[in-house]
Amino acid sequence: MSFEIKCVDCGHAAPFFPTSNTCPRCNSQWREAVYDYDSIAETLPGLLGERQFDLWRYRELLPVRSPNPALKMGEGGTPLIQAVNLGMMLGCPNIFIKDERQGPTSSFKDRQAAVTIAALKEAGITEMVAASTGNVAISYSAYAARAGIKLWAFVTSLVPAVKMREIALYGSQVVKVTGSYDQAKQVAAEFARQRSLYQDTGARTITSIEAMKTIAFEIVEQISTLLGPAGTSSTKKQPTRWRTPTWYVQSVSGGMGPLGIAKGFDEFLRMGFIDRVPALAPVQAEGCAPMVQAWKQGRESAEPVTDPRTRIETLATGDPGRTYTLLNNLVRKTGGVFESVTDEEAFRAMHVLAKMEGISAEPAAAVAFAGLFKLVRLGVIKPTDSVVVNCTGHTMPAEPYILGDNWARNVILTSEASENIPQEGLLAALSNVAPDRFARIAIVDDSPDVRKLIRRILQSQGDFTLFEATNGREALELVDKENPDLIVLDLMMPEMDGFSVLDALKAKPATANIPVIVVTAKELTTDEKNRLKGQIQALMQKGDFLSDEFLEEVRSLVG
Repeated sequence: MSFEIKCVDCGHAAPFFPTSNTCPRCNSQWREAVYDYDSIAETLPGLLGERQFDLWRYRELLPVRSPNPALKMGEGGTPLIQAVNLGMMLGCPNIFIKDERQGPTSSFKDRQAAVTIAALKEAGITEMVAASTGNVAISYSAYAARAGIKLWAFVTSLVPAVKMREIALYGSQVVKVTGSYDQAKQVAAEFARQRSLYQDTGARTITSIEAMKTIAFEIVEQISTLLGPAGTSSTKKQPTRWRTPTWYVQSVSGGMGPLGIAKGFDEFLRMGFIDRVPALAPVQAEGCAPMVQAWKQGRESAEPVTDPRTRIETLATGDPGRTYTLLNNLVRKTGGVFESVTDEEAFRAMHVLAKMEGISAEPAAAVAFAGLFKLVRLGVIKPTDSVVVNCTGHTMPAEPYILGDNWARNVILTSEASENIPQEGLLAALSNVAPDRFARIAIVDDSPDVRKLIRRILQSQGDFTLFEATNGREALELVDKENPDLIVLDLMMPEMDGFSVLDALKAKPATANIPVIVVTAKELTTDEKNRLKGQIQALMQKGDFLSDEFLEEVRSLVG
């Protein structure tokens, strides 16, 4: 295998050894792995068909000379899932989720740990130090245990106790630092220096960046299968070019992930496998967003945030250092953008993602989805764009403040009823589970997909009793029977359109005052808008269902 480590600052090339952290010529800590791309471009496509779909299928592009099969735990090869319901909701059908929750320890950091530990084992290193906000230390702990490497894990006291316990379970030594993550990194660095131990240095660690780029490689293969290849390639072994998404979206703390992923896309571009690199959209938590602040102020360096104000501790890196400068250049080069979201927007995105797509993401991952929602609303991401969002990790367990106080209902049985529960007692106990009086909403639309979408959005936002009608006549019968508190009405339907339904509702005293929200894909004329005046409470365009205006309108009308 032919590769070398090249200094980003002076260009000096040297052999790779994990404990060599600086350039031997200029002492820079910023270096990258460089491979024989021309040779790999000729041979790799022909090899992939024979290989398992995991991280190591790209072994010629990784800084491990002889991957040890005994260390593997199924890292990489995570699914790319089309988010059909989110796509309908946002009016952007080609949204895909790179489901990194399905790694050995349920986060994308498993790639970083797998490659780094393999390289350390190959080099005979038996002890290491890492600072972490949780996921990195968990991944390293698992792989270090498998390789027989001692790990010193420095974590902040804000890391959830359940994550600290998991780190300790693998046999790692947990060192809890009462301070910020940046301070924990400083303590870890000094500990490693005093003991002459190998230390993971995040974005400056060669193996970490190289591991992350495998996400890009997989996305290219997967999205080409789902959407078809991009066109003809000049590479003999690759008759057609693979496709790339228009956008790649990921939540960031220190920024290592997008740096590595951008390198992966760039290497495939260099080898002629793809014809473009996606626009990058790194998303930060608003309470600790030094990169976003620098981006919006047009600065090439980020001013550190010394007092992070976010409850999403895993994203609370206040000082990204040079990583921002490098990432800033990549974002500009690809036509991307930095964005931030509030904790509340991230928690709401967690609920939407779980209830719309069946995917339970940790708060840090949900930041990326909240960023997606925001960028679509702002028109930055267009309806015709294809988007891959990195779901970086699983929520295990969901923190109490995310679910709130009323996430479960109780069935209380008396002790004397433990053997024989009278029917009336059981019915009384179950009355708390499904109260008779949730707000009642009728959804009227001839499209089953639209009805399903509105139902799922409303279910994801609260407790409602929902009814459906497929046309105007059915809607009037439903309203008479169920007496809903609100009607969500389409205008363009066969047999009897929404305008006629409104006329019929207003003509009867019993139904005249039921509030109505009209949702339509039709561009209304002035006459049609005038016809709706005084008859409806809100007019919404299809494809804009996730807007706060729609949900606030629903709550105000049925609350």
